[in-house]
Amino acid sequence: MTENSSTSYREAGVDTAAGDLAVELMKSAVSKTHGPEVFGGVGGFAGLFDVSFLTAYTQPLLATSTDGVGTKVAIAQAIDKHDTIGQDLVGMVVDDIVVVGAKPLFMTDYIACGKVIPERIADIVAGIARACSETGTALIGGETAEHPGLLGPDDYDVAGAAVGAVEADSRLGAHLVADGDVVVAIGSSGLHSNGFSLVRHILAKRGIGYRDQSDDFGGVVGEVLLEPTRLYTSPLLRLLADHQVGGAVHALSHVTGGGIAANLARVLPAGSWTELERSTWSPPPVFRVLAHLSRSTLESTEGTWNLGIGMIAVVAVDAAAGVIRMLATDGVPAWEVGRVTIGVRDVAGFEQGAKGVKGGAVRLIGRYAS
Repeated sequence: MTENSSTSYREAGVDTAAGDLAVELMKSAVSKTHGPEVFGGVGGFAGLFDVSFLTAYTQPLLATSTDGVGTKVAIAQAIDKHDTIGQDLVGMVVDDIVVVGAKPLFMTDYIACGKVIPERIADIVAGIARACSETGTALIGGETAEHPGLLGPDDYDVAGAAVGAVEADSRLGAHLVADGDVVVAIGSSGLHSNGFSLVRHILAKRGIGYRDQSDDFGGVVGEVLLEPTRLYTSPLLRLLADHQVGGAVHALSHVTGGGIAANLARVLPAGSWTELERSTWSPPPVFRVLAHLSRSTLESTEGTWNLGIGMIAVVAVDAAAGVIRMLATDGVPAWEVGRVTIGVRDVAGFEQGAKGVKGGAVRLIGRYAS
């Protein structure tokens, strides 16, 4: 084969120069998440993080979590808006870390795409970096992979992983939950990053486009649906550190895939049960519009969407009011939604866990506030 007839990597659809440019464009945003614990800067084969502070712990536990954004990225791609999807990724990953009481330390990301558009990749990573800064998490590494022939030129997917640390005797979970504990609902910013396959199916069936202006949605449909995931890590860490109410927080649940009841059941002890009163809140308009378009009830979507509750805290009864008040000071709405009972009862019709975890029994009762 002659030199002129040889096949190059670029001809195969992979542009390494575009990848290098993307790294240059994102460097500034990523570097802003770095403190003195980060060694080596951006672009190394592995991220390095100084954990010598863990020597001060009696029994340090590392917490790790990994996740993606799911099919919400299809909406970002459809309206060519990529600067919020990174916050969704951080929310899905880092807020799982704080559920066990851990402080997130660092995160890495992975972006697979059909074609590297440097400005698009930089927008995605800038969103990740902003959210990492907000949650006190160093973004110390990542990878952008070009997959021509597998993904279309405008297609991409994002995923990430994070690591945190917690003192063993400060770990939250079902082992701390007691009879009479209050279930505190913590408000979501909207759909967050779950149930978008259903969202997309509903809109496709009704012939609604993501660029359509809709009075029902209150704006451009795609932009409303891209409302970024609320980040809970910093407010919750401040709450846990508070000497008056922090020790009274027994468990946290991140309401993601599976809905409210199944995710709460995962952090309650076996033999416990709770009924969550729907009348204590009104699901935000986006959920009502989508349920109406699908000709279904809000109740029928409870196993898919968060319906306005993005995180749940299980706290001692005498601290509940203080927890709600402190979260409100941070601009995060919270309210009592139920109580935990430990004891025998018929739990037919209750959710009793998810993701392989069998815990307490949870069901929603009553009617939503209008």
